[in-house]
Amino acid sequence: MERIINADIMPEDDKIEQGLRPSYLTEYIGQEKAKKNLKVFIEAAKKRKESLDHVLLYGPPGLGKTTLAAIVANEMGVNLKITSGPAIEKPGELAAILNSLSPNDVLFIDEIHRLNKQVEEVLYPAMEDFAIDIVIGKGAGARSIRLELPRFTLIGATTRAGMLTAPLRDRFGVVNRLEFYNVTELMQIIVRSAGVLGVSIDDEGALEIAKRSRGTPRLANRFLKRVRDFAEVEHSGKIDFDVAKEALDRLDVDSLGLDNTDRNILETMIYKFNGGPVGLDTLAAAIGEDSGTIEDVYEPYLIKNGFINRTPRGRIVTEHCYKHFGLENLIARED
Repeated sequence: MERIINADIMPEDDKIEQGLRPSYLTEYIGQEKAKKNLKVFIEAAKKRKESLDHVLLYGPPGLGKTTLAAIVANEMGVNLKITSGPAIEKPGELAAILNSLSPNDVLFIDEIHRLNKQVEEVLYPAMEDFAIDIVIGKGAGARSIRLELPRFTLIGATTRAGMLTAPLRDRFGVVNRLEFYNVTELMQIIVRSAGVLGVSIDDEGALEIAKRSRGTPRLANRFLKRVRDFAEVEHSGKIDFDVAKEALDRLDVDSLGLDNTDRNILETMIYKFNGGPVGLDTLAAAIGEDSGTIEDVYEPYLIKNGFINRTPRGRIVTEHCYKHFGLENLIARED
C-alpha cells in the first residue's frame, strides 16, 4: 500500500505541483546556499552570453530538484527538456535528445545515477566537448562520425549521489546538495500554495501541517491538499489548527510525521526487543518487511530525527523515541 508520507512523486503530486512550482529564484523558498550560488553562476553565464556550467543536484526526494531545474531554464531564458535515467535505454535515444537541443538549452535528467553504462559513455564527450561519436554501419564497413552539438547545460538530479560514477560526477561544474526544510520554510511554502489553490488557512493550521511534513515540500503540498478536503467537507472550509490536526491524525500522520509503519518499527523494537540492540534481519522478520526496504526507506528519517541509533551490536531506540510515545518509564539505563 502506498504511504502518504512517501516523498517520491505520485500521479496526484504531478497534477498539483505543476501549478505550485515557482518560476524564478526570487519566488523559491528555502535552500538559501544553493539559491545564492546559482544566482551568481546564472548571472555570470548571461553576462558572458554562454551556457551555464553543468549542474548536479542531489538530496532526498521531494525537495525541489525538478523545480530548480525549471527555474534555471527560466532565469537563463532558454528551453527546458526533461527526461530520466531509466527512460534513456539506448545511446541512440540520448543522441536524438541532445541533437534536438537549441544553443544554451537546459537538459534535465532525473535519477541520473540510473543511466546505463553505454548511455553514460555517450554523455561524457557531449558534456565535455559538446560532441557525440556515432557509429554508422556494422562489421568491417562500420565507421565513426563526430556530430557537433550546440552548447547546452545538463542538470542531473539524484537521490543517490554515491552511486554516480566518478567520471560522470567530475564533469559537473556546479554541485549542490539540497537539505531538508525547516518548519518556518515549510510554513511559507504552505501559505504560498494555499494562496495559489484558493484555500483559506491561518498560521496555526499552516504550522501544524509543516511540523508533520518531514522537512519535505512535496509532502507539505500533499498534506495541504488532503487537509483542504476535510476542511471543505466537514468544516467551514478554513484550515486552522484543529482542522489540520484532526485531518492528519485521521490520515495516521502523527505530530512528528510518523506513520503506522514507522510506529510499528519503533514499537516492535521497544516491546519485543526491550529497545534493542536488534539486528536488521531480526527486526525485518519481526515486522514482516524486507530488510533492504527498512534500511533504505524507513530508517533514514528515523535516524535523522533521533528515534533510532545504529550501534555495532544493532539498532537501538533513543530516549527521544520513548518520550515521543510517552514511555519515559521504560527508558533503559545501562549500569
